Amino acid sequence: MKRAVRALTGTRARPLPAVLLVLTLTAGGFAAWAGQDWYRAAHDDRAAYAGQRDEALAAGEQAVQNLNTLDHRNLDRGLDLWESSTTGELHEQLASGRKEFTEQVKAAETVTTARVLSGAVTEMDDRAGRARVLIALRVTVEAADGAKTDKDSRMLGELTRTEGRWKLSALGQAPVGGTPAG
Repeated sequence: MKRAVRALTGTRARPLPAVLLVLTLTAGGFAAWAGQDWYRAAHDDRAAYAGQRDEALAAGEQAVQNLNTLDHRNLDRGLDLWESSTTGELHEQLASGRKEFTEQVKAAETVTTARVLSGAVTEMDDRAGRARVLIALRVTVEAADGAKTDKDSRMLGELTRTEGRWKLSALGQAPVGGTPAG
């Protein structure tokens, strides 16, 4: 039957070019879809916001760790790190009280080492360059006699973006749950 149709029409069936055409159109459609999806993702404000949030969290965790780590044998380096991690009023407080604090730490001969356990950004205003973080950390204090004690704490920090970097502008203890608001 096929031969009769071919003999009447004078054409031969060409399945390979038809299959190639379908595959080419399918590949082109997939490429267009993937390109459009990629473009949307690359220009999505939520992705940029998430990146800023992650940057703020990393900077906040590092700064809180820095401000809870200090070795009496290398005070200048530690206090310089404190100052480089902060901005605003917190920075001014640390800088103005540095001499008195240095004398206290040298007399106590303590070494404190902090380790971040977890952290979260609780608020963020990317446009204003402000963020708040909650950081849980474990601080190990080694006394002059070699005795070590661990203390877990939660810190609330405020970050301010200055010169493209997030720095701590305020730091305090987070309230412990179970206490009624007054």
